Amino acid sequence: MSAPRTLVAEPLTREAFAPFGDVIECSDAVRHFPINAGNTERYHDLARVDAGGRGRAAISIFRGQPRELPFMANMMERHRLGSQAFVPLSGRPYLVLVAPPSPRPRADQLRLFLARAEQGVNYARDVWHHPLLALEAESDFLIVDRIAAEPDCEEHVLDEGVELLLP
Repeated sequence: MSAPRTLVAEPLTREAFAPFGDVIECSDAVRHFPINAGNTERYHDLARVDAGGRGRAAISIFRGQPRELPFMANMMERHRLGSQAFVPLSGRPYLVLVAPPSPRPRADQLRLFLARAEQGVNYARDVWHHPLLALEAESDFLIVDRIAAEPDCEEHVLDEGVELLLP
């Protein structure tokens, strides 16, 4: 039996994550400007919220239990009708496992990112991603996603598991 495929987390950057969606963070790389008589800095239009034609955008909070590393990922999910954003609220880093849109994700397509505590992600429509991968302790995330009458979560079991590690 061969050893499982291993992925070591890479830093989450706007450029590296662009094929999968948006990085949500305060950065000089994004448009920002003062508002409220200079008392507040607005980091503007950080992610494209895609609620699909028959959906609406909703805000929720997910509370994730920490994953123990190394962690064996064996499934992915995607939302075909809208985007899904995760913004950490608990001040902890977390992992982001993604694969590009395709009929089925393959282990050799996966990319693993280490998100800093102040970085959120917005998964574009059809991007395969692993469910929440909190680290260190129970963590809350603000979620912006599509709500509609029809279900919009497709799950797929990978042909082979992938071991997730930190650098």
